[in-house]
Amino acid sequence: MRVIGLMSGTSYDAIEAAAADLTLDGDTLLLRPLGHLSVPYPDDLRALIAATLPPAATTVRTVCALDTGIGQAFADAAGRALRELCDGTADLVVSHGQTMYHWVEDGTVRGTLQLGQPAWIAESTGLPVVSDLRSRDVAAGGQGAPLVGMTDTLLLRGLPGTPAALNLGGIANVTVLAPDTEPLAFDTGPANALLDAAVRHFTDGAAAYDEDGRRAAAGRTSPELLQVLLDDPYYRRPAPKSTGKEHFHLPYLQRALETVPTPDTDDVLATLTRLTAVTVADACRAHGVTELVVSGGGARNPELLRVIAEELPGVTLRASDELGLPSDAKEALAFAVLGFLTVHGLPGTLPSGTGARRATLLGTLTPGLAPLRLPEPASRPPHRMRVTAEADLSTPTTAVSAPSAR
Repeated sequence: MRVIGLMSGTSYDAIEAAAADLTLDGDTLLLRPLGHLSVPYPDDLRALIAATLPPAATTVRTVCALDTGIGQAFADAAGRALRELCDGTADLVVSHGQTMYHWVEDGTVRGTLQLGQPAWIAESTGLPVVSDLRSRDVAAGGQGAPLVGMTDTLLLRGLPGTPAALNLGGIANVTVLAPDTEPLAFDTGPANALLDAAVRHFTDGAAAYDEDGRRAAAGRTSPELLQVLLDDPYYRRPAPKSTGKEHFHLPYLQRALETVPTPDTDDVLATLTRLTAVTVADACRAHGVTELVVSGGGARNPELLRVIAEELPGVTLRASDELGLPSDAKEALAFAVLGFLTVHGLPGTLPSGTGARRATLLGTLTPGLAPLRLPEPASRPPHRMRVTAEADLSTPTTAVSAPSAR
């Protein structure tokens, strides 16, 4: 089955689209990447997302406008992926949408809201769309995050020691596979969320992020500010747990800065970089991690990777690219995997990773232009994943023609 995965993370800078041929071979999921692309949000839509995210107040009209605008932007990205990555043929689109609110109270997730109306994608591409992948896990008592834990687990199985996958988006999350225990996945805390917010604030919007971590590298960690930030109770909560920009945002950082002597801007960025590294390292040490497979936008920040390595001496760090999954595309591919599992009648969650009462089928399904025909339910879920080259994929792809995206 040929699947297009769409993802926009908590940094909301672009829509990541990735395509793959996916096949079940016994207990192994074969994944053949077909390429990926990044489609920036239109400036006005990105500005509206930024103005609506917590702690801002909003209106139902704005929520409706965002649901439509994000849906249309995702439809454009899906159309490009269909044309440029799939040569016009695919079976399914899986859309994560844009997370606007992740409702957490006392460690319990009450609800989660991802906007981006899938009807725009289905109408534009003609393909069926799996969307709203987090809500079912929340309804089953789970955190609804991090859903990448399933793909991480399938990818890391077979590696020696205690491997873990680290995704450095707006929020950092890890998936840990310790021997003889169930996989564990959870958000460790902020990655780019506070860093990007600080850069935009201190540059009056002239810069959106600290390119290559240069300003952080030029600064020095403020022990006082770091301690204030580390006193956040979130870090002491047991896993599974999740968080988001509802918690880690600019006013949160400004409140912390009010309690300590004001550091230089570069020192603030150095401290926030150290905060991510320390919280990631604490999580890895707590679970005996011996190898860390890194992906996400933060993987392009050499200063952040340097400080994480400094905090984790003896732990090998390597990019997910070395296992066949491009770092920039891994989350989009992970959601492609989840949609593939859904249409084959297979759960996409690990209760040990989200805290749900049971593993659940994820998402809702929006039909495309043709009558909806689902594959035969799979007899058993995959236990591992193998990323293949084209010549290694023995089972041919079953693809349906779709009209060109608008």
